[in-house]
Amino acid sequence: MPDTTYDMFPSTGFTVTHFLVSADIKKSVDFYARILGGTVVMDGENGKPNVVQLANTWIIINVGGGPTDDKPAVYLAPPKDGEAVSSFLNLRVANIAECYDRWKGLGAEFLTEPKVHDAETRCYMRDPDGHLIEVGEAKQ
Repeated sequence: MPDTTYDMFPSTGFTVTHFLVSADIKKSVDFYARILGGTVVMDGENGKPNVVQLANTWIIINVGGGPTDDKPAVYLAPPKDGEAVSSFLNLRVANIAECYDRWKGLGAEFLTEPKVHDAETRCYMRDPDGHLIEVGEAKQ
């Protein structure tokens, strides 16, 4: 069972999270928790971020916004189209057929069925905001 403590204040080293901009936070939190089996560790109430523990990492899900003093020329927005991608989640799984069937049955939308490649079998899906997620099973 994974530790569901979200350590925003590590005493040594650092904590890795992935920040996703969402147009519909509740729908995205539901996707990462219900479909992928994550655990909601912060619900976004009272100014806190929405955080879902997904396996051994955390996904922060929040709204976009304009520039701030520490990122003066940068704004945050969900993906505008499905064609251009500069970053994606990569989920390594033990049994891709099982994950594909289970997650598809729960409502995940995959681009294709799993495809066999030299080093792995993989497929891609999108979250409700269009963020790309690779699902792959490495060959041993």
